[in-house]
Amino acid sequence: MNASASSISHGHAGDASHGDHGDHGHGHITLQYQPGLPLSRGKLIMWLFLSTEIMFFAALLGSYVVLRFGAPVWPKPHHVHLSEPIGAFNTFVLICSSVTIVLALEAARVNKAGLAKNWMLLTLLLGGLFLGIKGYEYSAKFSHGIYPSAPRSRIYERPDLYYGSAVRGRLEELRREPKDAWQAMKYKWAVAWHRSPQAASLHGWKEPETVDRLKELDEMPEAALTAEQLDSRRKLQQIQKMVSSPDQQAFDMAVVADQVMPLPSEGAAGAAGSGHGGGHGSHGLNDAFPWLRLPTVIPGGNMWASTYFLLTGFHAVHVAVGLLVFAIMLTWKLNAKRAGAIENAGLYWHFVDLVWIFLFPLLYLF
Repeated sequence: MNASASSISHGHAGDASHGDHGDHGHGHITLQYQPGLPLSRGKLIMWLFLSTEIMFFAALLGSYVVLRFGAPVWPKPHHVHLSEPIGAFNTFVLICSSVTIVLALEAARVNKAGLAKNWMLLTLLLGGLFLGIKGYEYSAKFSHGIYPSAPRSRIYERPDLYYGSAVRGRLEELRREPKDAWQAMKYKWAVAWHRSPQAASLHGWKEPETVDRLKELDEMPEAALTAEQLDSRRKLQQIQKMVSSPDQQAFDMAVVADQVMPLPSEGAAGAAGSGHGGGHGSHGLNDAFPWLRLPTVIPGGNMWASTYFLLTGFHAVHVAVGLLVFAIMLTWKLNAKRAGAIENAGLYWHFVDLVWIFLFPLLYLF
């Protein structure tokens, strides 16, 4: 297109030149080059970068869709402590931040540097609020043992023998829980550094004292416990009896899983949102005594956790990068000369917002 325009310009130039020479004997021709894409180099580079980001997130979202709808079982949002209202509010916060960055750009274009800086600061605060809410949601998962994978994850797919063995193991750990968690962590580091417990002891590191947390709970007076905790203590005592029984049939893993963390039915999902970060139908042992940290049964929970933390984690990293850029730009004078830089940062931020628009319904509503 440009080549054709150039050749036409030359043709007209020649005709005009001949005409001028023929009529007046002299002439002055000015040739102008019109680029096909009237973009600055910064904006062009930003669009090229965003094209790679689009392919990256398209692959992630496509993989999630294939895994989600191809899985034989998938947990409901309330099974994994996802709160739709909290997710919707976070979406609103991010959309508002996209509006404020546009207002910052318009203020900079008319050379109102102070107003542009105020809108930029508000964008930074809204983005920080988004990450803060996301951190609160993450804490709801971590407090219930929902992690991407072992060894910290306490999710089991079904109440089978493996789950029963994990419950037994955790109860045994509680019978010799360290008195001082910080001292136990330092001893663990010392053992890792000196290669063995014997070598660590030679350097003055002694194994920390332990305490029977289950015995302490049994001996705790009723006045110190709520009615819910009293009922949970009775259930926990029944579980301990089943675990210690030589009759394996007495250890009903499905009953234990329901007492540790009951999963609500479809009809009870509406009432489940009152819990921390999305809650479940009724409180289980882990809710009554958070220090128990007993394994839980969530069908499809491990795959869900892997995909959830992967998608939201990468998105959170992109949000953090955008906030870093905004913080740097707040040190500048945001006048008309900086409008191009603000526009490029806004393009990146709009892309981050658009990605979340896709993530929210996929993770929270389906």
